[in-house]
Amino acid sequence: MKFLIINTDYPEFLNWFYNKHHGLEGQSYEEQMRRRNESLFGVADFYSSNLRKLGHDAWDVHANNEFIQKAWARQHGKKIKESSPLIQRWQNTLQQLYGMTDYAPLSYFNSSFRPILRLVGSWFYDILEAQIKYYKPDVLINQAMSEISSHFMRNMKPLVRLLVGQVASPLPEGVDYSYYDLVISSLPNFVKYFRQKGIRAELHRLAFEPQILSALENNRREIPVSFVGSLSKNHKNRVSLLEYLCGHLDVEVWGQGVDSLPANSIIRQHYKGKVWGIEMYKILNNSKIALNYHIDVAESYANNIRLFEATGTGTLLITDWKMNLHEMFEPSREVVAYHNLEECAELIQYYLKNNNEREAIARAGQGRTLKEHTYYRRVGELVDIIQKCL
Repeated sequence: MKFLIINTDYPEFLNWFYNKHHGLEGQSYEEQMRRRNESLFGVADFYSSNLRKLGHDAWDVHANNEFIQKAWARQHGKKIKESSPLIQRWQNTLQQLYGMTDYAPLSYFNSSFRPILRLVGSWFYDILEAQIKYYKPDVLINQAMSEISSHFMRNMKPLVRLLVGQVASPLPEGVDYSYYDLVISSLPNFVKYFRQKGIRAELHRLAFEPQILSALENNRREIPVSFVGSLSKNHKNRVSLLEYLCGHLDVEVWGQGVDSLPANSIIRQHYKGKVWGIEMYKILNNSKIALNYHIDVAESYANNIRLFEATGTGTLLITDWKMNLHEMFEPSREVVAYHNLEECAELIQYYLKNNNEREAIARAGQGRTLKEHTYYRRVGELVDIIQKCL
């Protein structure tokens, strides 16, 4: 089978990435893709590379990476509609007013704004459509359901045998996803939600890519406790936990969204900056304990990628208790789970003092992840799900 996997990147990551690699924006599409994959940010090429190991053709599209997308267009003879100065001013205004960029989903806005927004994002959808027509995939997997317009995806459906959406983050209200042939999610409550809407949905968990370990140096575990992740309106409970822990313990906080916190938030005193891809894995690899707290929409279910990133690097994971956590890890033997703020603080203090116990659980957690929670295994499971749908 032929797979095309569509994803988007955080704009802040893209700024960091191209600032780190000066001049890369002028390089070939292949060189930019190679460097993007080497960054190990997000899911990188973990799906496509493992699909190829299983004998399938697979390509990745980073739809909102303007440099890489326009490089693809140039090399494939696709003429690009450049934004006029007026449209560029619209882009800047929208970004300032709504915190959005030119690839913001049209579904967020009312109908009177959509013709303007289609002009704003013309290169985005023109190139994406050209890629879908060029690769002619049997299966189109949209991992950015909240970022790519439903109108566009609905129009692309006749070009593929199976249209698949993947999501585990908050969705905009009032959007019709019934045109998807299949939706996969790492959240059981999302699977239930889509099924109630009459849309075929299946559970598909996230994972860890073992090749990451070869990019890491020997760990020294110099950071007692680290938290890496986003802080936003969708993470209110996470922010409350970190406020409490930062008031009682030495916790190093990394990630994005700290600017949204009150000026007097104690988290700001523990904040170390943004980290992306391999730099994030180095932080986890150098931590005695990696702290995790799920996004609010996860409700009572464990699902996020930090479960596998932390255990995969051999770090002790202390995570919020969820009713399905035992399906992935054995609590107290492979990971440590807490039920409330106070218990979390107590467990952190205990395992910082008891090195042997901490290291034994960390080793067991890593062993479980490398055995059962790799992308090679997940992709095999995904292929089985898709074959049943075709």
